[in-house]
Parts: sequence; C-alpha cells; structure tokens
Amino acid sequence: MTEAPWLTPEALTIVTRIAGSYRRAFGRPLLTAHMETSEPRLLAQELFAAPTVVLAHDGADPAGDPGPRLIYANCAALRLWRRPWHAMVGMPSRLTAEPTERADRARALTSLRQRHAIGDYSGIRIDSQGRRFRIRGARVWTLWSEPDAGDGGQSCGQAAAFGDWWWL
Repeated sequence: MTEAPWLTPEALTIVTRIAGSYRRAFGRPLLTAHMETSEPRLLAQELFAAPTVVLAHDGADPAGDPGPRLIYANCAALRLWRRPWHAMVGMPSRLTAEPTERADRARALTSLRQRHAIGDYSGIRIDSQGRRFRIRGARVWTLWSEPDAGDGGQSCGQAAAFGDWWWL
C-alpha cells in the first residue's frame, strides 16, 4: 500500500514549514493549540483534515512563467477546488484564480514578498469546473526554510489559510 501523498517525507517538511512560518508570521499556531504538535506525521494528518482551507506554493517568481506551483493543499482545499491531490499539487497556483483576477493576485503576492504576512486578503477564485467563489479574511504568509531558527532561514514560498468563502 502506498503512502498518502500528504504523508511523504517531502510533504512532512512542507507541513512543518507551513505551521512554523505561520507561527512566526502571526504569533500563534495555525491549528488550535491542542491540535498542533511537534510530531511531523501527526501535524500533517491534523493539517490535512483541518476545516480551514490551507494551500502553499513554491517561491518561484510570480511574474515568471509558469510562476509559483502549488506544493501543498489540504483536504478542505482539494474539496473547494474540486481537484485530487495529484492534479492540484504541482499546478501553477495562478490557475486557482480566473484570468481576470490574476493581476490582482500577482500584486498581492508581490506585496507579500516585502511584508511577509497579510492578515486580511480577499479575492475571487475559480474551481476546476469554472465555478467562481470569493474568499475573505485569508491569512497569507511567507514560508521559511527554517521558520524556528534565529536567522529564519531562506524564503521558500508562500502559504494561505482561510475559512470564509462563498459561491458567486
């Protein structure tokens, strides 16, 4: 039996970065305190099953082609975008937004590169079937290679989490 894709060694590293970088950016745990753990495998299970949508992409230049690619999506994100893991993870993250919204999204990512955290992002996204939805109050933050280290490590992507969305 093969390992669930969110439990591979690479995914465990990404999940640890997502949680640690969130704590660094916002001063509190991404998951409720009783759910967050230092055990990477348990953290990965909890984050994958969390009701909050959580996504992350690599640190590729948003102005480049194809731009950042998704490196993580929890179950809530997979359901919302109506994609399986293998279709969501690896795709250019710009494809989560419809073409008319991509310039605004790119500007937000550029701002994030300077500020490292945004606590109240809103925007329109599109699922795999073309259905549009609005997100509100998303927290977006920089992923750090060593989020708990004194020097913080290197920037290696961005992540987002939100629970407030509705279909348009």
